[in-house]
Amino acid sequence: MEKLLNELSSESKAAYAVSCDVEIDCAVPENLKRKTAPGLPSIAENDLLRHFTNLSRKNYALSTTFYPLGSCTMKYNPLINERIAKLDAFSHIHPCQPAETMQGALEIMHGLEKDLCEISGMDSFSLQPAAGAQGEFAGLLIIAKYFKSIKQKRTKIIVPDSAHGTNPASAALAGFEIIPLKSESDGSISPEKLKALLTPEVAAIMLTVPNTLGVFEKNIPEISKAAHANGTLLYYDGANLNAVMGIVRPGDMGFDVMHINLHKTFSTPHGGGGPGAGPVGVKAFLEPFLPVPRIENKNGKYFLNYKKSKSIGKMKAFFGNFPIILRAYVYIKSLGAKGLKNASVQAVLNANYMLAKLKDKINVPAGNRCMHEFVLSPKAALQNGVRTLDVAKRLLDYGYYAPTVYFPLIVEEAIMIEPTETESKETLDAFIETISKIILEESAQEPQKVKDAPANTPVARLNEVEAARKPILKWS
Repeated sequence: MEKLLNELSSESKAAYAVSCDVEIDCAVPENLKRKTAPGLPSIAENDLLRHFTNLSRKNYALSTTFYPLGSCTMKYNPLINERIAKLDAFSHIHPCQPAETMQGALEIMHGLEKDLCEISGMDSFSLQPAAGAQGEFAGLLIIAKYFKSIKQKRTKIIVPDSAHGTNPASAALAGFEIIPLKSESDGSISPEKLKALLTPEVAAIMLTVPNTLGVFEKNIPEISKAAHANGTLLYYDGANLNAVMGIVRPGDMGFDVMHINLHKTFSTPHGGGGPGAGPVGVKAFLEPFLPVPRIENKNGKYFLNYKKSKSIGKMKAFFGNFPIILRAYVYIKSLGAKGLKNASVQAVLNANYMLAKLKDKINVPAGNRCMHEFVLSPKAALQNGVRTLDVAKRLLDYGYYAPTVYFPLIVEEAIMIEPTETESKETLDAFIETISKIILEESAQEPQKVKDAPANTPVARLNEVEAARKPILKWS
């Protein structure tokens, strides 16, 4: 196991020493100054370099392994995105600069808003939200303020059980009451069940399309008609947009508000809590309520408009997570319309290929076809008390990052798999062979090996309950 830097530290070592004979007049008050040295480790530079290199080798990364991470697309991020994001012209600007000194950055953000409108069928976008869940929250605040502006008291949001888990949380945080809707066996919505819940108090219906079982919602036209007849808005959770971009557009299907996860659909790095971006898009009648500032153009000059009286206000400091916005812009411009559509087509093809190879061996609750992801329920195939969590841990021994497990909650012992469009047939075949071996062979013949996994990782299986309730947050 790699030692901590404090364990490698020695007074006889140093990377380099800095001395300064210039006396600095420090404005820090005496009561705030340190009384003792900060206790930083003292270590040779090459040892420091090797320490972090060794740690990086222990990480799972797309450059080393396959991420079959359903619902949280972990696809390859083209290196051209990274090169452009590092250009001084972008990395050295500051959001407090006057708008006239960063016209290029504002033009890119304004351009991305227009591109997202074209891809989604929405009329306006704000790039400000920092993540998908914050994009949801912004969309729901927009819905709330819209109904307030037309003097309608609508306090309820309908959320199907096949929607993403953040949907009810975002709605509750925005002050709405959640009305749950039980989905059908494939995760789709019954129009009849929905209509029974539609009352004058319902502000919106939140749909994840494709849903968390990887199935496209087949009843959207009827749902849209019923919702709008009731004065209810339709919210589109765009986290799975990578399955349909270039093929269908949420705005054309009747959706009024949506968010897009740039860090999933448009190939920007994410994970571990960030970075991310969750732009919120709306139809024209909701545009006045978008967060400020709005990026606008007048006489060929871009500027930030804070004077929007109906706006929900700011969602994030300045105007969004610019490095992620920049990467998404480069990705879209690199692929173009045909390339984006092909990415979705290939993602759907890869997922259906894996599904076809597994469905006769392991139960697939949602049937024979999927969009970009699918869900296995291996409960009937597992033996000797082996569970889905054990399968996920055992996959680590084979060098794979584990897929999403126990989600969606409507599937027992769920394993959600999403291959993305960037993986080869050879990679898919190897993963299919491995997960089949663990579920069908090892759970029957070597169950304890599966239950004790992982054995080949830097640390063995952790006590997850204790880690959550009693985390060790610092070295002592």
